[in-house]
Amino acid sequence: MLLSLAWRNIWRNKRRTLITAASVLFAVLFSSVMQSIQRGTWDHMVDNVVNYYYGYIQVQGKKFWDDRSIDEVIDRQTLLEQVPDRIKEDYPLVPRLESFALASGGNRTQGALMIGIDAAKEDQLTGLKGRISQGDYWESSPEGILVGEGLAQNFKIGVGDTLIFLSQGYHGVNAVGEYPVRGLIHFASPDLSKTMVYLHLTDAQQFYGTGDQVTSVVVGLKDKDEVSTLVNTLRSDLDTSQYAVKDWQQMMPELMQAKEMDTASANVILIILYIIISFGILGTILMMTKDRQYELGVLLSIGMRRMQLFGMMWMEVIMIGMLGVGLGFLISVPLVKYLSLHPFQMSGEYAQAYEKFGAEPIIPPAFDWGIFSWQVLFVFIITSLLALYPFWVIRKMRPVEAMRQ
Repeated sequence: MLLSLAWRNIWRNKRRTLITAASVLFAVLFSSVMQSIQRGTWDHMVDNVVNYYYGYIQVQGKKFWDDRSIDEVIDRQTLLEQVPDRIKEDYPLVPRLESFALASGGNRTQGALMIGIDAAKEDQLTGLKGRISQGDYWESSPEGILVGEGLAQNFKIGVGDTLIFLSQGYHGVNAVGEYPVRGLIHFASPDLSKTMVYLHLTDAQQFYGTGDQVTSVVVGLKDKDEVSTLVNTLRSDLDTSQYAVKDWQQMMPELMQAKEMDTASANVILIILYIIISFGILGTILMMTKDRQYELGVLLSIGMRRMQLFGMMWMEVIMIGMLGVGLGFLISVPLVKYLSLHPFQMSGEYAQAYEKFGAEPIIPPAFDWGIFSWQVLFVFIITSLLALYPFWVIRKMRPVEAMRQ
């Protein structure tokens, strides 16, 4: 009976009910779309940047990340013996040997980052073969190097030309090599494009004189939800005095800081939005309570219990809130789904900012039912708390005085 009375009561003033429900609707719609875009954008950027080069997990020499010295190498075979069989069977382990060198071509010289890779495994992890813009992925010849387009442009060279590299190898040996260019690689990031040089792992080991040693081994997993479990497993099984297990958050702290700052600012906007909703709902409750003083006094005088009366008004407030949430849910779900299938394509300065991180310049909203569920929960909590005001009024109400008003 109380539920039926509450439903009929909210439609006694249709305009007030619709205005309040509409404010909740737009708040739910705005917050759902904003959170979906924010989460989807960051998930997309993290996946792009991580899979672009770093990988989600790397096993390195203890001091390699801090020193970036070619002397901080690890023996690949010794490492593989310590890695659990389950990880070796389920996840590709991608070896790398990287260090800096001085590249020379014609009258020009500049620094370059030389990376020795296992061609097949690296392509499986980062899709490097798909970024070849000229030449091939060592199909025409197993010898030679792949260089970034920016580096090739700086040297004014192309496929078939030769670059000379000079560096310091393992334990101070001289590292000198001459390699033909087999392909040019397109990098979205200009910095990477101007410095990256790839060569076969065996060629890099010979160039730097490291033998069968590498600077890092990347664990090729695609699901970031598995990162913490695998990191803990590797740290418990490996000799931590010799190896360092780094996850993507440790290797890219600047990206995490940017994400945290963006999330914090978005949360402030959401808090302000829900405060505005709260005042709107509170105004509706105040008007409902004030306009119905006579009605409430009559109901109390004929024997209706105060808790029943409060329960009826509480249900009225909840119904208005849930009406707005329901309409917002019906609009936001298909809208976010459509946007997730047809993401925004950015241009101009925004696109350039994404490309500097090595991410594709699009905004793909994340379609997550949890986002919509949280809106229902927040509005329910807000309306439930605000609906306590009628309880305070009804508890102190005197029927005779209320009917006189």
